[in-house]
Amino acid sequence: MSNSQAISTLGALRRAVASGAVPHRSVHQEVRDNLILKLRAGDPLFPGIVGYDDTVVPQLVNALLSQHNFILLGLRGQAKTRLLRALVTLLDERLPVMPGCEINDDPLAPICGACKARVAATADDTPIAWLGREARYIEKLATPDVTIADMVGDIDPIKAAKAGLQLSSELTMHYGLLPRANRGIFAINELPDLAGKIQVGLFNILQEGDVQIKGYPIRLPLDLLMAFTANPEDYTARGKIITPLKDRIGSEIRTHYPAGRAEGMAITRQEAWLLREGAGPRTEVPAFVSEVVEEIAFQARQDRRIDKRSGVSQRLPISAIENVVSNAERRALAAGEDVAVPRVTDVYAALPSITGKFEMEYEGELKGAEAIGRELIRAAVATIADGYLAHLQTRQIIEWFDLGGSLQLGDTMSAADVLTHAREVQGLVELAQATGIPDTASPQLLASGIDFVLEGLYAMKKIGRSEDGGYHASEAPVRRPQREPSFDDDTPMPTGGGKKKYYN
Repeated sequence: MSNSQAISTLGALRRAVASGAVPHRSVHQEVRDNLILKLRAGDPLFPGIVGYDDTVVPQLVNALLSQHNFILLGLRGQAKTRLLRALVTLLDERLPVMPGCEINDDPLAPICGACKARVAATADDTPIAWLGREARYIEKLATPDVTIADMVGDIDPIKAAKAGLQLSSELTMHYGLLPRANRGIFAINELPDLAGKIQVGLFNILQEGDVQIKGYPIRLPLDLLMAFTANPEDYTARGKIITPLKDRIGSEIRTHYPAGRAEGMAITRQEAWLLREGAGPRTEVPAFVSEVVEEIAFQARQDRRIDKRSGVSQRLPISAIENVVSNAERRALAAGEDVAVPRVTDVYAALPSITGKFEMEYEGELKGAEAIGRELIRAAVATIADGYLAHLQTRQIIEWFDLGGSLQLGDTMSAADVLTHAREVQGLVELAQATGIPDTASPQLLASGIDFVLEGLYAMKKIGRSEDGGYHASEAPVRRPQREPSFDDDTPMPTGGGKKKYYN
């Protein structure tokens, strides 16, 4: 619509539509046409959406090609709202509207009384305005206090009094969110939270495409694409979608959490604030630290002590990695280092950003959120470390500790001090480099690799660790072989009756 600037009157708009320069179509058709253009060109449909290419996106494309209103069903943190907001990219860049109209009336086919009167009076000289695509997206978070007047509209006695109109006049209508979203996309988040009687008010717009405002015998034929989100596991606790409304929604699309750690890391890397600017030190996040943080979410989603109905949001690894980096920054500032490299031990400092991201079952409540969080971190470290260390020779390091060696490190220790202490353990620095750290790596990155090896061995129960960061021999009890009794053994053995028994 690059020529829209030259079209400022209704007459010019009519000529442009007749020549095909400006399309005139419904919102559903507009979205469908623009979607087809993107599919033919091979353009990305929903930038920033990761992990849905083979599951959710094809279903959403089918719904839009079918001109359906749809609902996204999924647990928290599954990019439902982001998907809805990405629909704006499928709208035209600009749309002709009646200037000053509250419901973005179509100059070629106005539906409100004021716009009809204006067009009748000025005909082709009627001025028109152009509305940007961002202004055509209306989003409402459903809450129990939403009224039918908020959604559809009501009588406005103040407007009637100011204009000297009768309350029965169409010009005294106060438009709700639905009419104000006319010729655009209207999205309702958390649909089950909407009271049942308000959901009934959506019947007509979904089926017949019109609404009726209380007290007026007028039906407004709105042009809308309706989209909803809901958490299916919250229906019983916070309400439900009434059956007749579900029946009127064209497509029901299920979202999901990342299928694998690589997808999760891509989302976290995209959303987390890692490239920090300003006066702080430069940050560099090792791959194994990112993997550990991401694995925590996967461990939590399968832990029986955590409520699976509530879900574990992707916000957990996003918030956690930001806290991990901040702890590394704090250490670098205290040590006077110009590079902040997170270590695996920094993940424990990120517990405040982890424990609030999941709901626990009864067994988990008894143990406590922090204890569960520490166990999840250790399980995640063990999983990631096994992948890095399984093919490496760790026996020399383990034997050093088994022979009485100990290594005192802490999450506040500078990289130089970590390297000094680590060189006391023969082969530890070389093992850290074998995890993928180059020979030219900074001391901070090498210190992070050493920390990863030690924490990995501890998580896999190969060595022990105290609460203050001291590594030592594993505390796992050594099983000694039982001594076989001999016939001449006269050692008395206690029995349940209190008598002594001898082997014969």
